[in-house]
Amino acid sequence: MNSIRKNIVIIEPSDIVNEGLLNMIRSFPSVGNVLRHDTPEDLISGANKRKTDAVLINPFFIKRDIRHFSKLKRESGIGLWIGILYSFYDRETLATLDGVIQISDSQEIISSTVEKLLNNTANNSLLPSENLTERETEVLQQLVAGLSNKEIADKLNISIHTVISHRKNIVQKTGIRSQSGLVIYAISNHIITLDATTL
Repeated sequence: MNSIRKNIVIIEPSDIVNEGLLNMIRSFPSVGNVLRHDTPEDLISGANKRKTDAVLINPFFIKRDIRHFSKLKRESGIGLWIGILYSFYDRETLATLDGVIQISDSQEIISSTVEKLLNNTANNSLLPSENLTERETEVLQQLVAGLSNKEIADKLNISIHTVISHRKNIVQKTGIRSQSGLVIYAISNHIITLDATTL
């Protein structure tokens, strides 16, 4: 594990969600300081005061104006942006992020996801797609297309049990359980294109 402690900023309008995340993230071994900003613009205007390694952000701020957010993200120089999900967001919005956490996930899952993303930042890669087998990649493509286990089994000519087994392997290898997280993973690792995704 990287011994350099990371500085994290949370951009979340809900005081309750924000306090819960602050308390949780402060306990992570690789995290140094955790700060809160009200908007992405506040972060950018204060970015020169302290180096920020990662931002946890409610996608509400992105959805308002994706182009503006993409510009702010580029100008910030911050390499890791993680979405805080507790409602549905479209794939275009989620594709601007480097990863996501689900508010409904346990502390262990959130911790594991954030730590994995922080540790992979130095490699300029979200998660290595070569960890997935060819068949797991095929199953992932069908999952992000919204197919059920039975539909995937029929399409790939395998049993439902095999599909479930591949799904478990995908979750284990990527650390991602949510549909939106798998979409981001698949786009980031060029397993699917944004054009191939439909809502």
